[in-house]
Amino acid sequence: MAERLPKACIIGAGCSGFTTAKRLKEHGIPYDCFDMSDDIGGNWYYKNPNGLSACYESLHIDTSKWRLAFEDFPVPADWPDFPHHAQLLQYFKDYVAHFGLRETITFNTAVKSARRKVDGLWEVTLSTGETRLYDVLFVCNGHHWSPRIPEYPGEFDGPAFHSHAYCDPFDPIDMRGKNVVVVGMGNSAMDIASELSQRPIAKTLWVSARRGVWVLPKYINGKPADKTAMPHWMPRKLGLSLARKMIKRTLGAMEDYGLPKPDHEPLEAHPSVSGEFLTRAGCGDVKFKPAIKALEGRKVRFADDSVEDVDAIVFATGYDMRFPFFDDPNLLPDADHRLPLFKRMMKPGAPNLFYMALAQPLPTLVNFAEQQSKLVAAYLTGRYMPPPDAEMERIIAKDEETHMAHYYKAKRHTIQVDFGVYVHDLLREIERGGRRAAAAGNRLPVPARAETVKA
Repeated sequence: MAERLPKACIIGAGCSGFTTAKRLKEHGIPYDCFDMSDDIGGNWYYKNPNGLSACYESLHIDTSKWRLAFEDFPVPADWPDFPHHAQLLQYFKDYVAHFGLRETITFNTAVKSARRKVDGLWEVTLSTGETRLYDVLFVCNGHHWSPRIPEYPGEFDGPAFHSHAYCDPFDPIDMRGKNVVVVGMGNSAMDIASELSQRPIAKTLWVSARRGVWVLPKYINGKPADKTAMPHWMPRKLGLSLARKMIKRTLGAMEDYGLPKPDHEPLEAHPSVSGEFLTRAGCGDVKFKPAIKALEGRKVRFADDSVEDVDAIVFATGYDMRFPFFDDPNLLPDADHRLPLFKRMMKPGAPNLFYMALAQPLPTLVNFAEQQSKLVAAYLTGRYMPPPDAEMERIIAKDEETHMAHYYKAKRHTIQVDFGVYVHDLLREIERGGRRAAAAGNRLPVPARAETVKA
């Protein structure tokens, strides 16, 4: 008689949650998946009733369809290179329907608390008031839903909101004829600034940022730029050197577009990608200001002591990583936004906890957990064994050096990985762990106990 497999709880039914669920289902691993919304999609569900989606009406994903597709579920042949968020959400729904996952997801139910008991089981309390026990916990709640808004001296008397609340030029406020400041120079800032700077919309559009950035194009030589990614086997220094030369040759200097000179080389920061922003800046529709120094009623003072009359501020200033269901500080990121994990998934000392897609992979996050779940499924069925905790710690430090050493130090760079390099290494680790598991008799690392113990 086959040994019973452990039962898992999956928190969230975005792309990381449902691809994890699909892998578990394929391997006969029992699970419950909970999502606080009424449907799948998470961040890509526009106007998600749970209030946590960061989609805006005009959003097109910055990853090409070639790179975001799931391995065994091709994207529609008639898709454009960079699909609209509604197309991506429909693709997710089709995937969930095709693999029979919807009936395994409990909607309109949030995980309020997840506590690891002394015996190792997870005690999960739901928004319904019910408490259940699980052998394994998967954290798939995403990391682009808790807006981070900087604090400034003074107060602003007009509307000021995070890009997370932005839907279109008329929602949450009508931006027509307004003097608008967009704070930040990430992807959302580029999109929103490009949209609002159109002459029929904002009267004046300033982008305010502490430093200049390299704005990368969506296309190079007529092809989606992410199709030109360096192969995993190329030495990192050589690959970066070639990529930087190509970027500078293709784009020229940022100052030529009226933007500040970046204080770093291309690819030393998470890329800001836009097919329109540089044109809008070059046309004078987007103007640049340094960081905000103070808020003065209806005026904004900038670091160069220039002062402008401003009607609205949009903070495109990123997100905090939050896991509101955890109260154990060891399971939370530190003040610098760091949460070191083995293969960006496992925390040494917690063999039945997985953080899925807690990364900022280039070029895409969409199918990242799909790859991670290969290790997870092998592990929970006894076909993979991780190294000892001390070795895991050593590998974590080595991996972070590999993926993050060339980025300048900032909260936004604590979970960076190169998708191709990561996946190649992940598959090799699965092979190594397979040999370790076989030598140990392929025993289950997480026994199935939850369904035999009362909550």
